[in-house]
Parts: sequence; C-alpha cells; structure tokens
Amino acid sequence: MAEQVLFLNRKPHRPATFEEYRSGGGYEALKKAVRHMAPKNVTTTVLESGLQGRGGAGFPTGRKWGGVPDDGPHPRYVQCNADEMEPGTVKDRSLVNADPHLVIEGMILCAYAVGASKGICFIRPSYELEAELLATAVAEAKAHNLLGQNILGTDFSFDITVHRSGGRYICGESSAQVRAVQGFRANPIETGFRSAVRGVWGMPTVLNNMETLACVPGIIRNGAEWFKGLAATPESAGTKLYPVSGQVAAPGCFELPMGTPLQEIIFEHAGGMLPGKRFKAALPGGASTVFIPEKFLDLPMDFASLKKHGFHLGTGAVIVFDQDTCLVAATLNMLHFFTRESCGWCTPCRDGLPWLVDLLTRIEAGEGREEDITSLRRTAQAMDYANCSFASGAVAPLLGLLDHFKDEVMAHVAGHACPFKSQPALPWTGDRSVEISVWPGAPEGVRAAPRPRPKPRRIVSCPI
Repeated sequence: MAEQVLFLNRKPHRPATFEEYRSGGGYEALKKAVRHMAPKNVTTTVLESGLQGRGGAGFPTGRKWGGVPDDGPHPRYVQCNADEMEPGTVKDRSLVNADPHLVIEGMILCAYAVGASKGICFIRPSYELEAELLATAVAEAKAHNLLGQNILGTDFSFDITVHRSGGRYICGESSAQVRAVQGFRANPIETGFRSAVRGVWGMPTVLNNMETLACVPGIIRNGAEWFKGLAATPESAGTKLYPVSGQVAAPGCFELPMGTPLQEIIFEHAGGMLPGKRFKAALPGGASTVFIPEKFLDLPMDFASLKKHGFHLGTGAVIVFDQDTCLVAATLNMLHFFTRESCGWCTPCRDGLPWLVDLLTRIEAGEGREEDITSLRRTAQAMDYANCSFASGAVAPLLGLLDHFKDEVMAHVAGHACPFKSQPALPWTGDRSVEISVWPGAPEGVRAAPRPRPKPRRIVSCPI
C-alpha cells in the first residue's frame, strides 16, 4: 500500500478521536507555523509543494492563497467547500468520517497564511452526520486553544462555523457558493470572479476544496519535497482520494499516489470487474467528465496526463461501466440530473440542457435521426458560452459519448431501438405527429418537418 496521509488515522466504522489525531502528529504543523514561520512562508511552502486543488479545476493552491492582496480589507475568510454533490463523488465524506481534525487543521493553517479570522465549512445538507463530526472537532480544537482567540498563546485568532448548504448542485461552484453563504440566490453571475479579492460580504475569501485543505498539515510538517515525492508521476504531487463505484467487485474510496494508472485503481484496488463483466468505459472524475474507453486504461490519473489526451481528472471519482451498459441511457440519466440542477440563470444552460435531453430521449427511444447527432454535438459545444463551467461540465459525458462511442449512438438510430434494451420506448401521447421544439438561437437546421415521435419527458428548471 502507498503511504497513507489523508487516511493515516482511518478506522473501521468510526472517525479518529482528537487524542488519536494528536498522537499521529496532528496539530504539530500548526504549532510549527504559528511559532516558527511567517505567514508568507506558509504560502510559499504550499506553492512549492505543487499542491493543486482537489475539487476539479486543479488550480495551484499556493497561487490562490497568494492572490489575497497584502493591503486587502479585514475580516478575511477561509471557506472549505464540502458541498460534494457531484454524482459518484464521496471523497470528502470519506475524509470527514476518517479524520475531521485533519480538515480543521488545514483550515487554520490556511487562515494563518492569508490573515483570515473567520472560517466557513460549507457542507451539503444530506451530510448531517459529517456536519456533526466537524462541529464536534471544532469544539474540541477550541477547548485545547487550537482554535478561537489567541491560538497557542499567539496574537493569531481564527474561528470556524459549519454551514449546511441549501442543497443544490450549483452551490458547489465558487461564486454561487459565496452567494449562498450570504443568503442570496445561488447562481454565478459575476464574470471574472476572484474570491481572494472580493468574496463573502465583499471581503477577501480563500475558497478551497476540503481534500485540498486536508493536504496542508502534512506539507507544513514534512516539507514541499516530501509532498512531491508521494506522487506517481513527476507532473503531479501528493496523494489523491479516488472513490470508485459502478460495476466493480470492491467499490470504495482509496488513497493512492497522484498519477496512479486508471487500470491499477480499477483492477487492483477496486477488485476488478464484477464476475462475468468486462470493462467498457469509465468516467474518471464524476459525472461531469468525459468517458474514457478501454484503450486509455493505462493513463495516469493526474491533471496533466489526462489533459494531454482530452480528458479531465475532475474530482477523481471513477464510475465504471461494463459491456452490457447502454452509454446513451447512462448519458441521458446524467443529463436529466444536470438539467434539474441548473440554476436557470443563463440561456445556454437553461434552454440548451433540456433540448439535449429531448434529442437524446428520442435517440434512446429509437426515434432519433442521424441529423440529431449533429445537433447534439453543436448544442453541446455551445455550452462553452454559458455563464459558468456548470454547463460545459454537464455535457462532458455527452461529448465523450460522441467522440469515443459514436457507433453505439448510430446503432440506436439505425436500429430504431436501444440495442441494449435498457429502456422501453416511451409511450405515445396525443397526436403522433408532433412538431419538434427548439430553444431560441438553436443552430441552423435543427427545425424539421413534423414526424412521428414519442412526446419527451421534459424537465424544466426554474429559479431557486
């Protein structure tokens, strides 16, 4: 097994206690930082470690911290993003259930580095147990003068509030989350948003994913070179939590060197495919990433290696599909989710996603035409014009389907049915000759003459 850093204190069926965390070196990094390091040296060490954000974007963490202006106003905030509503992703939940104090120490170190006095742990509402674990850890840290006023006898003060999310996927987007914390509608409307300059209540706010912050104590305690040496590839650094689900024998969340090949993650750590099943495809980082076909199984699971081949690491949550799975139906299922979760603010996302659901519903039901495939691609590519990255992530599996499994889509069209028989044809309702509906500004040529088709089951998003 690789060296366990984030799961060092992981126990079966319970989180590590405060005493167990301390005995394993917990809060030693905090003591080292506040007593022997200047705040800027903490930021520099994190930058030199090569730590990239574990929430999906992979932005260098040290650069984000360094984006807080020296002359910026106070109070400043540290916001921990544990909203984790990406389908297939359970890494933050696993982390809290293993070692909540690791997250707390990471937040305190970040606060010390950027001069923050207030912390917010933003967690999804269904994670009620995890929210309670974090609240208990906060209280324990305060009781030992590791949090609160004059931490460890210094003039550094910092406190943390555990904030339950309102429960929408869009709240995971950084600017939407900042708005949600303030009680506003959770939609990202500010172009060029930089929370480090102007975040919560207009104050500088460092917003990091929970796993990212949990990496910081080890970096400060052991140094930047140690963290780099944990990775399996020179382009990456540290370890990574890889949740694996789907058609595998031993699903779970595994801490492995960043850059571990996808094949090793699935066939060694997750136990391989279920009996009688053969690998067909995988989503490497949750439902908003591109399908990876079998020929790319040897790719290292890190940001740079996947990007070279047109894929994205995302959250690192691997969802595995077997040879009997209809990827058209699987993609349609994910598009239904994203259509429902759209905040409805901008036209490409609000109107484009239901249109894609409509097209793919026809294809899955055996009523698709070849030109529908062209419309799928053109509309999906138009999602890049949406106000935030939600829409482009929503269509990532669709673009992967068209790029790597187009033959499967064509088989639905040519055979006028799903070759996997994964879903029955949708029932006919009303007039069998129904005009095709389109969204305003649809690409030229998508309007067609009336033709028989099943009435699609539409999901219409509305303002929160």
